[in-house]
Amino acid sequence: MPYLEINELCARYGDVEVLRDVSLSLEQGEVLSLIGPSGSGKSTLLRVLVGLLAPSSGHVAFEGQRIRFDDKAMVRALRQSFAIVFQQYNLFQNMNVLRNVTIAPVKIRKRPQAECEAEARELLKKVGLEGKMKAYPDELSGGQQQRVALARALALRPRVLLLDEVTSALDPELVNEVLDSIRMLADDGMTMLIVSHEMGFVREVASRVAFMADGRVVETGSAQQIFDRPESARAREFVSKIIRS
Repeated sequence: MPYLEINELCARYGDVEVLRDVSLSLEQGEVLSLIGPSGSGKSTLLRVLVGLLAPSSGHVAFEGQRIRFDDKAMVRALRQSFAIVFQQYNLFQNMNVLRNVTIAPVKIRKRPQAECEAEARELLKKVGLEGKMKAYPDELSGGQQQRVALARALALRPRVLLLDEVTSALDPELVNEVLDSIRMLADDGMTMLIVSHEMGFVREVASRVAFMADGRVVETGSAQQIFDRPESARAREFVSKIIRS
């Protein structure tokens, strides 16, 4: 039984269907990367998984339990297991780094302040920010802010981490410091679903790759297969443009 199973999932923004019969599975400890052109539904899929957009049909099961997205209690429980990091950092500008990382575990999860601070210090050390705990977001680079956002998500102790183009808002020289943190998480066995346009990174870190276009999953396979021997014409076209660029 897959750790996470997505079966024939459809979703709409108003009259526009943005996901069409998406079926995917994710095993515990696996890193699945979603690639494809803009507007293919990759980020929308992540939003559905954390309950920010209700699917119009299909179903999602986590650890064998089918998720009812119209059940608020079940969605809240799902958010106990999933954490998402977006393109934008969304840090609280009036709080220092340590406070940004601890506020959700303390206020939402009702965990002891001292315990959360000790764990936050370890997480910030893990992402290379042990010297920035008292700094405020406007004193940090974009890469540092994104690493704070990553530590903040990890402070929720997620079982699945969703990453939505976390390097797209960064200057090129800052990208690697964020990718290094994600590589470390992959090495530690974190289960991750990653949307990324950093194809070299995807090839290196992903257990499997799913190519999406027009709201559908067109093809899945190993990174080597998708990048070197794509089976579908649509994937071959996409990969050939990446190689030329």
